[in-house]
Amino acid sequence: MPVPPLNRREFVQKSAVTGAAVAVAGSVGAGTAQAAGRKPVKTPRTWSFSVLGTTDLHSHVFDWDYFKDAAYSDAKGNSVGVARVATLIKQQREAKGEERVLLVDAGDIIQGTSLAYYFARVEPITGKGAPKHPMAVAMNHMRYDAAALGNHEFNYGIEVLRKFESQCHFPLLGANALDAKTLRPAFAPYTVKRICVPGAPDIKVGILGLTNPGIAIWDKDNVSGRMVFPGLVEQAKKYVPRLRALGCDVVFLTDHSGLDGSSSYGDALPYVENASNLVAEQVPGIDAILVGHTHVEVPSYTVKNAETGEEVLLSEPYCWGYRLSVFDFEVELEHGRWKVVGKTAQTLNPNTVDEDPEIKKLLEADHELVVKYVNTAVGTCTADLSAAESCWKDVPIMDFIQEVQMQTVKAGLSTSDAALPLISVAAPFSRTADIPAGSVTIKDIAGLYIYDNTLYGKKLTGAQLKDYLEYAAKYYHQVPAGTKVDTATLTNANNFWDYMYDTAAGVSYDIDIAQPEGSRIKNLTYNGTAVADDQVFVVAVNNYRANGGSGYPHIATADIAYSSTNEIRQLMIDYVTAKGTLNPADFAAANWKLTQAGTPVF
Repeated sequence: MPVPPLNRREFVQKSAVTGAAVAVAGSVGAGTAQAAGRKPVKTPRTWSFSVLGTTDLHSHVFDWDYFKDAAYSDAKGNSVGVARVATLIKQQREAKGEERVLLVDAGDIIQGTSLAYYFARVEPITGKGAPKHPMAVAMNHMRYDAAALGNHEFNYGIEVLRKFESQCHFPLLGANALDAKTLRPAFAPYTVKRICVPGAPDIKVGILGLTNPGIAIWDKDNVSGRMVFPGLVEQAKKYVPRLRALGCDVVFLTDHSGLDGSSSYGDALPYVENASNLVAEQVPGIDAILVGHTHVEVPSYTVKNAETGEEVLLSEPYCWGYRLSVFDFEVELEHGRWKVVGKTAQTLNPNTVDEDPEIKKLLEADHELVVKYVNTAVGTCTADLSAAESCWKDVPIMDFIQEVQMQTVKAGLSTSDAALPLISVAAPFSRTADIPAGSVTIKDIAGLYIYDNTLYGKKLTGAQLKDYLEYAAKYYHQVPAGTKVDTATLTNANNFWDYMYDTAAGVSYDIDIAQPEGSRIKNLTYNGTAVADDQVFVVAVNNYRANGGSGYPHIATADIAYSSTNEIRQLMIDYVTAKGTLNPADFAAANWKLTQAGTPVF
């Protein structure tokens, strides 16, 4: 069970067991004590302080869902947004003392909502006289001490990231984000903060930031030739000793990297994507790690360092402002240096507190501007298009994505590549997406295509295409013939999430879920003819997948026939705007289905 947060009196009394409360009394009332003839207070031997942590905020400022144009809600009663988290942070500072609390983030700040898109693309912060990024305004108000770079910081290009960095009153840290030419840090690797202790040396807290090496794949178009991203373990081994040499009493890491040692990009890079546990285990000298990237809640987790046997404390506060991690440290003065003698971590839920009125005052106008933007009508639709069954049926709303991708790639192919058969692959990003009959707004399309992906055309052979589809089909649990299929338990086998699952348009095929993985794709045809192993296709695919995201075979190294910097979502908006009416009769085609031993499931 998480430990409830201490109020100011409890926090001071906890330290008073070994003398800290005496120090507080001495700092504010020594004159009274001396006047009464008592001896002066002693130098404190112990002290307590906290590091608060957020991660994966993804530009959620307010408790609002721009895709639904309504207050955020989910089945678990969560709230989103830094405006609520800011209230928790105020409470922590009031309870423990302003000077005893540091605030850190673990990355993925400037991408993820319509608010983020608006200030990157519609009214970009890089424009002349443009406003500050709302997240910079909010986080400056909240007085962050540091933030690690997330992989999504690079989605809009380095220019936007640098502009955001210039607007922040705190450093963006990335010890493993290096200039490609000099191999020197492209961002500050670390910062050192001081906790003031009356009558004793300051407590020096070194904060090291590490980002995700997958950036080299996922945002290859933005960083190739400009930055490189070595592994977290490798860079931590370089900088943790440096922080200790600088006299840091406490070394705290903020890592945009999960803690299970896994990777979602196969063997494309020699570095582990989710490496926080490996950093804790393999790099001596670390006290605690704020974990990010994987969008899970881990209130408190410890890893024993293999060299020293010391326990490293880790915590991950979910995402979007769902939670706030609280690290509480107890330190003891020993031979003139502070030493950590106790540490705990927990997560707090902001869903019971109000939004910070100051953040509302600062950013309400920006919020309303984005609300107006997402409610802009771009056309009409002749029928309701729902994504509710998109993970097990070929539904028209997914064909809409495929049609836009194929039309766009077709228009940009060379004469020789235009002679090749063209197909498309896309994933069901949101099961709740729905484009209603009648008026279609930007938010309707944005709710279907929630990522800022751009578009590629890559060349695959028939054999490679079948491998690709077999890889996708591991998304389904095996269900033997004659066994009823329950859609509630059918998908997401192998921790293969919806955004990782691609279906194809332009070819027809069956997925036999009664068969084992690797033997599920049946009757793969193009224009009614079986696909030959050496037949060459142009495949319309998003940049994340084209660069190796989710570890699909062949696609990352395939020849490029087309590429664009235009977001697929904007291409979809442009498609509806140009046509005026979205009519599924123009693109809907059920070309794939699930089977069991050849019998259709649905």
